[in-house]
Amino acid sequence: MHRITLINGDGIGPEISESVMKIIKASGLSIDWDIQTAGADVIETEGTPLPQRVLESIKNNKVALKAPVTTPIGKGFRSVNVQLRKDLDLYANLRPCKNLPGIETRFNDVDLVVVRENTEDLYAGIEEQIDYDTAHSIKIITRNASERICKFAFEYAVKNNRHEVCCVTKANIMKLSDGLFLESFRKISEDYPKITPREILVDNLCMQLVQDPSRFDVLVLPNLYGDIVSDLTAGLIGGLGVAQGANIGLNCAVFEPVHGSAPDIKGQNKANPTALLMSAIEMLKYIGENSYAEKIEKALFKTLADGNKTADIGGKLSTTEFTDVVISNL
Repeated sequence: MHRITLINGDGIGPEISESVMKIIKASGLSIDWDIQTAGADVIETEGTPLPQRVLESIKNNKVALKAPVTTPIGKGFRSVNVQLRKDLDLYANLRPCKNLPGIETRFNDVDLVVVRENTEDLYAGIEEQIDYDTAHSIKIITRNASERICKFAFEYAVKNNRHEVCCVTKANIMKLSDGLFLESFRKISEDYPKITPREILVDNLCMQLVQDPSRFDVLVLPNLYGDIVSDLTAGLIGGLGVAQGANIGLNCAVFEPVHGSAPDIKGQNKANPTALLMSAIEMLKYIGENSYAEKIEKALFKTLADGNKTADIGGKLSTTEFTDVVISNL
């Protein structure tokens, strides 16, 4: 039996976590869930949104499924997501973006993957207040981190029958930092002659994505651009409520939805568990449970195709009603 860390989050996190656990159990797969609490709800009792016990659980189990946790805005604790990625060296953020059945969007042929460097850039957290009117934030780009994320992108392309990897930068302006990322991309691309390398500036990419996303296959980006572009691509397929994500390192992997903790609908049985369920499906593939992943994915897709949806994507079902329909389709 697999032992997997489950960070059930805060806000709507516990509700959608319960939904996903229930669906996986109904599929016939037994998982020993190591349930860990984190986020705003534990600050008062433990003094931090990310207790050390959570990190130790992930290190021991190697795989985690994480529901959303609240990220403080402005002053306050460091983001749980950023700290997890840093402390566990989860250097690759993987965001597959593909149309789902039953969810109408402007485009019906979206099938791309965002690979985002996860540990440095402006998200390194090196900031200082120079004086009352001035703050500095330092952008860190290293050759090692750039080369390994580019290698990850090309390896992903090879393993998943992708044909092109496109490097996204603003190297025309940030000639040293983004220039180093681009230089690293060019070097790594030489090792993958069967995959077409491509280069584009991030502002041009954003324009082209909203015109015709079918032009793109695998995108590899520094941290900040990856964060922004991956949310843009989520909008192409129906929004954050259906967007999955994974953070992968050499020793651990954390799978999570992209959306936030939505405290405004906490406890109202309105939350959409689709994104967390899609992340769990990717997690099952990662641990080798492909048959169960396929079984759950088919049930989810049938549920959506039949028009059974939560309110955020045009339906009327509650969280528990949606969960029950997915289970009935297993």
